[in-house]
Amino acid sequence: MFYTDNKLQYPVRVETPNPIFARALQQAIGGVEGEIRVAMQYFFQACGARGNPKYRDLLMNTAAEELGHIEMLATAVALNLEGAPLSMQEEAAGDRAVAAVMGGMNLKNLLSAGLSAMPIDSDGVPFDMSHIYASGNIAADMSANVTAESTGRILAVRLYNMTDDPGMKDMLSYLIARDTMHQNQWMAALEELGGTTAFPIPNSFPQAEEKSEFSYAYLGFQADGSAPVAGRWSQGPSVDGKGEFTTEPMMPMGQKPDLGAAKPHSGAQSEQM
Repeated sequence: MFYTDNKLQYPVRVETPNPIFARALQQAIGGVEGEIRVAMQYFFQACGARGNPKYRDLLMNTAAEELGHIEMLATAVALNLEGAPLSMQEEAAGDRAVAAVMGGMNLKNLLSAGLSAMPIDSDGVPFDMSHIYASGNIAADMSANVTAESTGRILAVRLYNMTDDPGMKDMLSYLIARDTMHQNQWMAALEELGGTTAFPIPNSFPQAEEKSEFSYAYLGFQADGSAPVAGRWSQGPSVDGKGEFTTEPMMPMGQKPDLGAAKPHSGAQSEQM
């Protein structure tokens, strides 16, 4: 069950409406780095969380916060669209709002939503949930969440640097701070799960059943058979502490594929049968 008190999580103000910046803000709502993505990711991870209930609580609590961020950004989009013309026929040479429509405003915000935010990215593409990662493995989900918050913080920083509006900078500064916290909370959860020793994921699969000679081998695919460039990942103890990195050029070990003749009535050409 969810509740609302009809107040924004943090103040949202726009001193100088900018319809082009409204379009940019749409990426933070419906883009692959945006708030719809993380809200739904944490929500579905929480719905499928098994084991210690504190992880479900952590995920659901953060999902609820992200819904509030969507509300903040949607309000910011609407406020930035204030003053944008309702008619493309308006005569307003030099008018900033009309120039915005002609020069970069997302017309969906005008034509489909009446100068309001939508669940779309900055190009008007609807968010389709294809970037929601909820595996049922708590360590894998926490790893995915660190990435989600990292890309979200990158986007928020770019938006912050894009605007000179004091109100928008203030709001984005808050969202950037929350992204900092969320990155840290997911890393803290991973640490509690064992940190690097939680890997490889899932840790419930017995590594004795792996082809262990390849478990920590960095393979090179250079055409001349030379070794790949060395790094931390190619020598020394593995990060999970369960093996030793090695490096070797990869040679083909399998056969040349031969699928045989096509089956009758399969829609193939007669030359394939």
